[in-house]
Amino acid sequence: MDDNRLYAIGEVARRTGLSVSAIRFYSDEGVVPPVEVTAGGHRLYDVHAIARLEFVSTLRELDAGLEDIRRLLAGGLTLTELATAHLSRLDDQVRRIRSRQAVLRTIARQHTEAEQVVLLHKLAGMSDEDRDRLMDDFWSEISEGLQVSPDFLGLMRNGPLVLPDEPSAEQLEAWIELADLLRNADFRREVREALRETFSGPGAAMMTSSKMVAAFERGGVIMGRAQEAQRAGTPADSPLGREIADAYTAYLGEIAETPDSPAFREKLAADVLDIERLHLESLEEYKTSTDPYTRYQSLVAIIDGSARQAAEFMPFAWLSAALKASVSP
Repeated sequence: MDDNRLYAIGEVARRTGLSVSAIRFYSDEGVVPPVEVTAGGHRLYDVHAIARLEFVSTLRELDAGLEDIRRLLAGGLTLTELATAHLSRLDDQVRRIRSRQAVLRTIARQHTEAEQVVLLHKLAGMSDEDRDRLMDDFWSEISEGLQVSPDFLGLMRNGPLVLPDEPSAEQLEAWIELADLLRNADFRREVREALRETFSGPGAAMMTSSKMVAAFERGGVIMGRAQEAQRAGTPADSPLGREIADAYTAYLGEIAETPDSPAFREKLAADVLDIERLHLESLEEYKTSTDPYTRYQSLVAIIDGSARQAAEFMPFAWLSAALKASVSP
């Protein structure tokens, strides 16, 4: 193109792919004015104006706002700043779209009544504070009068429930279902009764004591180390494997009041594989169980991501191999 030539609006439209009305609009809005207007009112553009029009057209296709584009061309905004601000707005739009998709899927799956649609929409759009308040109310009601230590209650609750900034469709749908259940008086009553029955039998006080909670947490740390070692590809018969096996043996030996021995380690190695089997069975049970508290746990596990982690990466077989390897000197 000739740098010195001026082009009529029809030629500009052919070269840029923009419509004549769009070029006139950008001119009237002061975004890309013509270089010259003839006595007959015809708008003329040079190559630089045509390049600006193509640039504006690209930004508009990326859904950039007209005011932001005007500020950018006037030098009041950098391209990086425009992209950052627009990306933030798009992220918000994506979150809203995911939320709407989750509500619509829930409506389609549950054959939702018309009066429930507003509630589902509100549940999907809850803030972190709203979710915390709903969880607090739920746990205050179902734990009232429960004879367990505060530490054990905290272990059951598993901390605040946080929906990720970019939740998957499965996580959003799980939250909508869970929030709906938490507000349901019958569900609260069923969970409260189930917990009363579980923690009213002999030995419940000891199993739910602060001392046992501390023991559970120690075991969790050891299992976490085993998981990290397996994820890193560390051999079970390595020095680290021996160290983790020693820690696990000492931990369970203290609880069972059993001294360390090759026979005890062999038993622990077999027990760990049984735990793996039971763990896999419980994951399947979560999917089909009608028990209210089990359903609560399964939904929480989906929301906080622990269900995916449990399904993808279990260190039981690695720990069992480490225990077996540690029997040899």
